[in-house]
Amino acid sequence: MAHQSNYKPNSGFEKWMDERLPIIRLGYDSFVDFPSPKNLNYWWTFGAILAIFLVIQIVTGIVLAMSYTPHVDLAFNSVEHIRRDVNWGRYIQAAHANGASFFFFAVYVHIFRGLYYGSYKAPREVLWILGVTIFLLMMATAFMGYVLPWGQMSFWAATVITNFFSAIPVVGDTIKTLLVGGFAVDNPTLNRFFSLHYLLPFMIAGVVGLHIWALHVPGNNNPTGVEVKSKADTVPFHPYLTMKDLFAVMVIMIPFAWFVFFAPDILGHPDNYIPANPLVTPPHIVPEWYFLPFYAILRAIDFNVGPIDSKLGGVIMMFGSIVVWFFVPWLDRSKVRSGAFRPMFKWFYWVWVISFIGLTYLGAQPAEGVYLFFAKLCTAYYFLYFLVILPFLPRVEVTKPLPASISESVLSKSASQAAE
Repeated sequence: MAHQSNYKPNSGFEKWMDERLPIIRLGYDSFVDFPSPKNLNYWWTFGAILAIFLVIQIVTGIVLAMSYTPHVDLAFNSVEHIRRDVNWGRYIQAAHANGASFFFFAVYVHIFRGLYYGSYKAPREVLWILGVTIFLLMMATAFMGYVLPWGQMSFWAATVITNFFSAIPVVGDTIKTLLVGGFAVDNPTLNRFFSLHYLLPFMIAGVVGLHIWALHVPGNNNPTGVEVKSKADTVPFHPYLTMKDLFAVMVIMIPFAWFVFFAPDILGHPDNYIPANPLVTPPHIVPEWYFLPFYAILRAIDFNVGPIDSKLGGVIMMFGSIVVWFFVPWLDRSKVRSGAFRPMFKWFYWVWVISFIGLTYLGAQPAEGVYLFFAKLCTAYYFLYFLVILPFLPRVEVTKPLPASISESVLSKSASQAAE
């Protein structure tokens, strides 16, 4: 949403800088005077929350790297050294470990909001694709970071996941060997994962910059899905949205602080506080909670389909469950953007959310009996939603009438609340 710059240099230095490198103008136009829909609710504050947690993860990660030793004989003890001996190390390590969980919680809410309100529809397809790319980079970064403490669960999670690459025909073994640095998870693996874990957050920051740039071209979507039609539909980003974002950040920092200061290890697996032992396999290998939905999909495929065996089928379905997100802008053929005006879509969407949460639970359970049955059921609905329901639902769905403008929607809501 292009708009004319209203920035006026307030000092000689600002004028001098503006004529040579207008970075202050860029910041003002992007984060102060940027016109934003006046009806944005608190679901739109998770973008700012994600930005804060990205900074927390990068800063704490840099500090932790100063004392961490990426060697199989020293890694576990170096983490304990950080927690016990380094000044403020306990809190920095706890903020980094728990920050990953909060980062993923916020990104899942951010994605679910986008899926409900149709934030992926034209002209925001590139914005959505960049967001999914960030999510993939986050998953790679978090997986490699989970291996670094070199506990039992770290070692065996790395062993199990990297072994799945060998299921890929022709190139699978080569990919696995390049990834682990040999024929088994060992010291070269730890060094590779440490290097990539340190590098990828800066790549994430770069893609986030592109994501924000792509957002500022068409502007924010909004709960009605109606595009901005006039200046009356908007408010300046500051102070209206900055104050709302700041309040939301303060609210989420309360439980984050509780985890960091009072329950720093509650989200970790007990086996990961035992040094890695290649000769002792844990009875039940479980990744971090934010990987569990995709882990459940991986394990749900325990049958062969023609020439595709169950191992390769599980890998295809696991990666396919994320790849399908890239194509959502073209799979959803409804002309109505917001789910608030799509009665039938709401039911299918919320069933999908419940199935996703169900997969999160099932991923932590043994892959047997009733757990495996429900994992297959949730997996089937997961793909049915994207590949069948989204493309064909618009043919039968009768949508509600859209408001003529954002202002009309806001005023009608205010009038109904006043009448009550």
